Amino acid sequence: MKSLFSTPVGRLRIISYLEGISLLILLFIAVPLKYLSGSPGLTKLMGPVHGLLFLLFIFNAVSVGVEYKWKFKDTTWKVILACFIPFGTFYIDKKILSKI
Repeated sequence: MKSLFSTPVGRLRIISYLEGISLLILLFIAVPLKYLSGSPGLTKLMGPVHGLLFLLFIFNAVSVGVEYKWKFKDTTWKVILACFIPFGTFYIDKKILSKI
C-alpha cells in the first residue's frame, strides 16, 4: 500500500478508488435518502466531497496521461470517462491502471 503513494499512477489509483466510493455513496445512499425520507444531510456532506475528489481525479488523470505519454484517444479519455459511470473507476483500475 505504501508503494502506491510513491508513484503518480499509484496516487491516481487511490484517488480513483475514493472517487468511485464517493459516487456510489452519493447515488445509492445520499440521493435516495434525500428524496425518499426528506433527509438532505448526507447529500449536503457528500456532494462537495465527491466534487473535490472528482476534480482531483480529472487533474491527476490528465497529468499522469501527459507524464506517461498516453495517447488521449487510446487511454486518457477512457480513464476520464470512467469517473462519470458508477463502478467505472474500479473497472479502469483493474483493466488499465493496475497494469502500469
